[in-house]
Amino acid sequence: MRSPDFNNILKVLAREKPERPTLFEFFLNGPLIEKLTGEKIDVADPVSYKKVNIHAYTKAGYDYVTIGSGFAFKRGDIHMEKSISLNEGALITDRQSFNAYPWQSPDEFDYSDIDKLEKELAKGMKFIGFGPGGVLENMISLAGYDNLCFMSADDPPLIQDLADAVGSRLVRHYEILGQFKSIGAMISNDDWGFKTQPMLSPEDMRKYIVPWHRKIVGAIHKSGRPAILHSCGNLESLMDDIIDDIGYDAKHSYEDTICPVEEAYERWGERIAILGGIDLDFVCRSTPEKIRERSLNMLKRASEKGAYALGSGNSIPEYVPYDNYMAMVSSVR
Repeated sequence: MRSPDFNNILKVLAREKPERPTLFEFFLNGPLIEKLTGEKIDVADPVSYKKVNIHAYTKAGYDYVTIGSGFAFKRGDIHMEKSISLNEGALITDRQSFNAYPWQSPDEFDYSDIDKLEKELAKGMKFIGFGPGGVLENMISLAGYDNLCFMSADDPPLIQDLADAVGSRLVRHYEILGQFKSIGAMISNDDWGFKTQPMLSPEDMRKYIVPWHRKIVGAIHKSGRPAILHSCGNLESLMDDIIDDIGYDAKHSYEDTICPVEEAYERWGERIAILGGIDLDFVCRSTPEKIRERSLNMLKRASEKGAYALGSGNSIPEYVPYDNYMAMVSSVR
């Protein structure tokens, strides 16, 4: 166990060298959380997971813990299997259903668990708040991906109104998070792409999605916090927008099949902090020895310039072997 010091992750986000090698992870999984802490999550208590999660991040050596709270969009029912449909459960398919949708303000939701859980934070630790999905993710979940693509061609005013309705509420969500002193940074979590390109054309991304991310980052920065983009997929065509136009301080989520984190660090590490990136498939399939070797090499690569925190390319789901995860996080010691 290391004593948490949030200043380390702040230095990474400022593209500086932290005082010691530093970890970053968006999510851990329930069994791992329980194994790290020796505590059981009470599934009947909605705050229990968050409480035990705080203790797990502390035990594993992180300087923060991620927290989601408050606002969420009402979604249609979808089947939760090994994968999910991007079309099932669409509630908004035309102007009539857009007008009928029960739009709510984040101010109508309860964020009090942030204050309730602050006492669980170890000394030197802070929360990193995140959203209920991002602009594009929520547009897809509300309209369905196929419908959204047709909408962009058949009814541009409707897709613009949908982006405005979602984006404006997410801006308010981050404004509310900024009112809590225990939150030291924020993640805007919005998967933009897949293996070869963004979910929408770069032109449509710049028309509908980028402007609202600019406003989200503006709200986060106005509160005095750094802004992290968590986004999966091939975003090479949008990296200049992410860095120079929107103004994100850090980017998370990398895959070897798209752009290995080592390459991403060399290409963009002087312009934006690089977080995580040890490919999830590699963490699952490789040996603890190889994982530790790659992790140490990545830390060595960033030892002079900084602007890097070690972690997986995405998150730690249940199928990641425990010893493999520990090989990665223990490398910072």
